Amino acid sequence: MKNFLKVDNKTTQLFGIKYPIIQGGMVWVSGWKLASAVSNNGGLGLIGAGSMKSDLLCEHIKKSKNATKNPFGVNIPLLRKDSDDLVKTTIDEGVKIVFTSAGNPAKYISLLKDNNIKVVHVVSNLKQALKAESVGCDAIVAEGVEAGGHNGADEIPLANLITQLVNEIKIPIIAAGGIVDKFEIEKAISLGAAGVQIGTLFAASMESSAHINYKEAIVKAGDMDTVLFFKTIGLTRGIVNPFIEKAIALEKRNASKEELFELLNTKREKLGIFEGDCNEGILEAGTGVGKINKIKSVEEIFNDLIR
Repeated sequence: MKNFLKVDNKTTQLFGIKYPIIQGGMVWVSGWKLASAVSNNGGLGLIGAGSMKSDLLCEHIKKSKNATKNPFGVNIPLLRKDSDDLVKTTIDEGVKIVFTSAGNPAKYISLLKDNNIKVVHVVSNLKQALKAESVGCDAIVAEGVEAGGHNGADEIPLANLITQLVNEIKIPIIAAGGIVDKFEIEKAISLGAAGVQIGTLFAASMESSAHINYKEAIVKAGDMDTVLFFKTIGLTRGIVNPFIEKAIALEKRNASKEELFELLNTKREKLGIFEGDCNEGILEAGTGVGKINKIKSVEEIFNDLIR
């Protein structure tokens, strides 16, 4: 674990944290309880603004401030129609770390930088990484196709993605996708990453705001139980269930995008993750689910990752 625990790691220096471990800012999962617990244990917790309006985000930021004295950040999906409001709330509340995804970080980079905010953008290929670096991002999250939730259409595995980026990108590379234990962390570091972002493992934690049914579905899932679906309207990885089987069947018969969007509607993620409907909701999860066999506290998770 020598490289992983180096105190002069670029990621720990950038964020002022103890370990180069970032908790993904996941919708319906990453509220103030999870973010502050991760930060209190030496990582970087992120509030997932993707499932929040600005007033709720404000509430979670305030609660995080009361729960931890350590750095934490906010994840903002730029495809949100109210992303302007979410960015404004984050700035007004004095958060100094923002992770952006699903869009062009150039839209807000000057505003965020003018407020002394560190900006990290999620990418899935070299072109996106070069763009993020060129507009002034402080780091990137290189997300491989192993990741749960929405994925890059390129479907590049994490190891291949990191090795493509390390000789082209000067800013720190944070690896994401299928990382659930210290061995995957060591592998990412050895390939050239300066840190890792972990999602599914923290989604199944006690502090996660997700429904217990979703957490138990993660624990029960085996290594072959996640699948990619909605390849034509927004590639996503989740645990196979009746809803996903319907989606895949539609895709196989070349259903139109309109038909797929009608099946998807806007509440499938909330239905599965937050409300616990494991049949008709989307259960976003990465390929590492097969190694998650217990719902643990964030403290227990960190003990497993760093000991």
